[in-house]
Amino acid sequence: MHNSAVLRPITNLFGKVSGFANRNPTRMAIILGLGLYAFTVFQVPGAFSVQAISTLFMMTLLLSFASAGQTMVLIGGGMDFTVGAVMSVAAMITTSIMRGEDGRFLQAFAVCMLLGAAVGFINGVCTTKVGLPALVVTLAIGNVVTRMSYLVTAGTPVGRVGPAFASSVIYRHFGFIPSLALYALILFPLVFYILYRSRFGRQLYLVGNNPEAARLCGINVNKIKTISYMISGMLSAFTGMLGVGMLQASRNQMFDAYAYQSLIAVVVGGTSFAGGVGTYGGTIAGSMVMVMLNNMLTALNLSQRVREITLGLVLVLILVMYNRRKGVRQ
Repeated sequence: MHNSAVLRPITNLFGKVSGFANRNPTRMAIILGLGLYAFTVFQVPGAFSVQAISTLFMMTLLLSFASAGQTMVLIGGGMDFTVGAVMSVAAMITTSIMRGEDGRFLQAFAVCMLLGAAVGFINGVCTTKVGLPALVVTLAIGNVVTRMSYLVTAGTPVGRVGPAFASSVIYRHFGFIPSLALYALILFPLVFYILYRSRFGRQLYLVGNNPEAARLCGINVNKIKTISYMISGMLSAFTGMLGVGMLQASRNQMFDAYAYQSLIAVVVGGTSFAGGVGTYGGTIAGSMVMVMLNNMLTALNLSQRVREITLGLVLVLILVMYNRRKGVRQ
């Protein structure tokens, strides 16, 4: 009886927080992100500086770019674990082709887009035509992409990005605003248009919400899902190019963690695993949460293993808080 009395307030509080998270996922994500940053500053005052905030802003933008395609895939009722692998390979392709020369950017861009589209097409076909689970398919294909990169590079990627391209990513205007924000001025409106203004976006929400109803309306469900995977692949490849532009050197599996981080960011932002529900604005807020969480764990000087365990526990907690509906659990 005593234990029940002690646990009841905790259970009630968790229920209220969970309810708020489901009703206002974007607002909840912003609160979580700001809370994590405040805790980090309290523990490490040096984290509150113009340089630190600018870096966090840049990392949030990069993750939100990587999560854009993941948002579309989840809204359509799928899941994409090839995000990190495609980003890593695109980064290596970029440095290998450019080799420090900006004149080769378009060539690198074209190859990376083809890579992303091809991986997305394979994901889409295997999940729609073959009928394999998206989780299994994308994990397997992501692993194949990673292993192929090792074969091609012999474990040692070569080259570097062009100086002008690197500057277009890392240069800070007024000493604070990263040039990466200029890419956001193009990418953010494009993603919002695709999701909320285009015919494809409207069909995607219907497919994710009720595939059978979508079929009865004359929508080619398999085609819509496959296109969402292809868009995710191309956006992942482009984000990999921007990421290596920021770091200026590539290595195998350098962005693999983005597969899980993008998924968590999308779910924190309110997109449901059941499909048909989600916003890109929420994904951007969820990306901020993930960046702030990683920043806090790094500032506390925790080991990589401890950080990975913590992120895993956070994912479990998020699944409980944000996706409690029966359809999601099934």
